[in-house]
Amino acid sequence: MTKRRSKKKKSGSHGYGSSKKNRGAGSRGGRGKAGSGKKASHDRMGKEGLKKMGEHGFKPFHDNEQNGLNLRDIDQRIEELVEAGLADEEDGTFVVNLDDIGYDKVLGTGKLTKDIEIHAENFSDSAKRKIEESDGKAVIEE
Repeated sequence: MTKRRSKKKKSGSHGYGSSKKNRGAGSRGGRGKAGSGKKASHDRMGKEGLKKMGEHGFKPFHDNEQNGLNLRDIDQRIEELVEAGLADEEDGTFVVNLDDIGYDKVLGTGKLTKDIEIHAENFSDSAKRKIEESDGKAVIEE
C-alpha cells in the first residue's frame, strides 16, 4: 500500500530547484553517447573484426632513447661489477665499460669516491666535470 504525504512535504523539485532546470537531455549533454566525442569507446566493424576507435596510449616527445646510469650507482656497484667480471681493477683504479653492462650514457647524479675510468658512448656535462674532479677518466667510445 502506498503511503500518502501531505502537501507541505511535497516540493516537486527532487533536489534540482525549479522543475525547468533538469527537464530534458540538455542537462546531460544530450541523449545516449552524444557529446562524448572521439575519446569515447566507439567500436566499428572492420575486416579483422571489431575495431576500437579513439585514442590509444601515448607517444613520447622524443624518439632517441638512451639508457643512462648515474655516477652514484656506478660508485656504489663498482665492487659488484668487478666480482661479476664486468669491470676491472688496475693499480687501485677501476675500469668499467658501460656498453658491456647495457648502458649508453653516464648521468651526473651523485659523486665518485673512488678512482674510476669510465668508457661510454655519451656523458652529461655534469658527469664529465665530476669524473675529472675525482681524478677519474671519461672515455668516449663510438
